Amino acid sequence: MPPPETTCAETASSALRHEAAVVIGAGPAGLATAACLNRLGVRACVLERAENVGASWRAHYRRLHLHTVKELSALPGLAFPVQAPRYVPRHQVVDYLEGYAAHFAIAPILGAQVQRIERLPGEAGWAVACAHGPRIQAPHVIVATGANAYPRRPALPGEEGYAGTVLHSHTYRDATPFAGQRVLVVGMGNTGAEIALDLCEAGVEVALSVRSAVNIVHRDVLGRPTQRTSILLGRLPPRLGHTLTGWLRDLTVGDLSHWGLRTPRTSPLAQLREEGRTPVIDVGTLARIRAGDIRVHPGIERLQAHGVRFVDGQEASFDTIVLATGYEAGLQALVPGVDLDLDARGLPREAIGHGARAGLHFPGFDLRQPGGLLRTIAQQAQAVAQAVAQAVAQGKV
Repeated sequence: MPPPETTCAETASSALRHEAAVVIGAGPAGLATAACLNRLGVRACVLERAENVGASWRAHYRRLHLHTVKELSALPGLAFPVQAPRYVPRHQVVDYLEGYAAHFAIAPILGAQVQRIERLPGEAGWAVACAHGPRIQAPHVIVATGANAYPRRPALPGEEGYAGTVLHSHTYRDATPFAGQRVLVVGMGNTGAEIALDLCEAGVEVALSVRSAVNIVHRDVLGRPTQRTSILLGRLPPRLGHTLTGWLRDLTVGDLSHWGLRTPRTSPLAQLREEGRTPVIDVGTLARIRAGDIRVHPGIERLQAHGVRFVDGQEASFDTIVLATGYEAGLQALVPGVDLDLDARGLPREAIGHGARAGLHFPGFDLRQPGGLLRTIAQQAQAVAQAVAQAVAQGKV
């Protein structure tokens, strides 16, 4: 059973708290860092805006599985259960996160919506202010809110005149509400590709709108997980590794232009490292596209009353449009007045803060490493915890 969690209402009477470290977020990165701190003798206060741990995993679409093998996806100190499949399904990831919190006696303050983080005068650290509940001062704040904190919901030209429904993919759970409809999924990242597959397998008439060239790799090739191959190739000199990943993509996936998909000149590994864009890990969508079960259209020119006009001039009718258009981290608004050194996607370039950011830490935002985000989280959680524990032992911020 999970440890007894604390709600913000229970702590509201405390106007000010002092902690050695505060962790914001009780997802994989937050739990992993808190567990690593515990093992090093630093007890962190964990804040979670939802009412349970692993909230983002609870909200994902139901068919979701990890695209990475369980052996390379576990958080520090606790493996996935032996009976779990190679690619762990969403509900078992939630069970694992609950068990992880219990195993390390992590009891988050739930319903703690952090409004801002402010630098205290001098070298005194940081103040964390919640919408309700305590104001907490600490020399170290671990921001583990994730790269997918807020849905990116662009407005579509002509949307005001569209008679159908437009929704973001974060609200999608399964195909049941779309029975008998014609659905357009906008965007072919991993989420868009899997939602389209989910709809197709349920007998829903579905199409994809794909504006840009897309790197696609199979989850397994000849029984070998692509994750393991990418880790090995990532250890090679960049030019050689990038060349080989492009060659493997072309060999195993091939030319998809006949079905309306363009392949970028950049290899999957180079795109991951340079842009932080994970290739589409195919689990069956390509076969459905090749069979003609999922149509592929280019980008949208504008919406019409009952459908879409695409940039190639084609028009098609749709009852629902699902925007698989990604997410934003929203970090800069959380820490006003401090330059967080964010990249073009709004993600921090470093997990351990330095200079004006000393004492601020950002595990779980590095999307550029081969091998998957959970593997990166495990590595960064240990590095951040070690840096915090060392600073606490030395009495430094």
